[in-house]
Amino acid sequence: MKPSKHYDTYRPFRNLKALLEETSFPLAPPSKEVPTVSGSKHGESNLEDQERLFQEAMAGVEPAPREDASIEVTKAGPVKTSDEDPEAEALARLENLIRDGEGFTVSDTPEYMEGIGYGVNPDVAKRLHRGDFSIQAHIDLHGLGVGPAREAFEQFFKEALLSGKRAVLVIHGRGLSSREEPVLKTKVKEWLTSGRWRKWVIAFTSARPCDGATGATYVLLRQRPATKRYRRQHHSFKTL
Repeated sequence: MKPSKHYDTYRPFRNLKALLEETSFPLAPPSKEVPTVSGSKHGESNLEDQERLFQEAMAGVEPAPREDASIEVTKAGPVKTSDEDPEAEALARLENLIRDGEGFTVSDTPEYMEGIGYGVNPDVAKRLHRGDFSIQAHIDLHGLGVGPAREAFEQFFKEALLSGKRAVLVIHGRGLSSREEPVLKTKVKEWLTSGRWRKWVIAFTSARPCDGATGATYVLLRQRPATKRYRRQHHSFKTL
């Protein structure tokens, strides 16, 4: 099969040369500038100009005397650390807490117990807990059953009132081994706020840590019992 006439005469790039000539632009001629050679007159002129500019900039500046100029070289010392060891401080606080009760506020705990008698200013209870009243007698009921503890409690208060004791301490324990509420502690609160003893009680509070904390109770007694008329005129016992 013979190729077609059209195929023999087809030249797709015949106009390419003309197109390039129309859109091209001449390249920049090579630079004829000769680089400055050190030691030439032009280089010396540049150095003179730099020196002159430096002298003009430093005009009026006086150099520091040699004897006054000094450089101190110091060696870097060890980084200073605090003399107080946080762990040692925490252990010291814990030791003071266990030994003296320092830092422990009994009244801020749920185990704290307090009661205010008829017509008594609440500040009296605060003073009692603070230790403003000297303890004149105490009884230890800790470890006794409810029956024997009640008998010992009754006898103790009779003797305290007959001998004119005003501030006493009752040790009953915290009752941590009780399944529900502390037995003896709850009974002591009941005996102080009901029955024959409520008219003799001015106030009672949990003791300070040095006297047993919530495992003991301070009791402040009246010189004479509050009369029935007096009790009617004033509010009844307030307890925490």
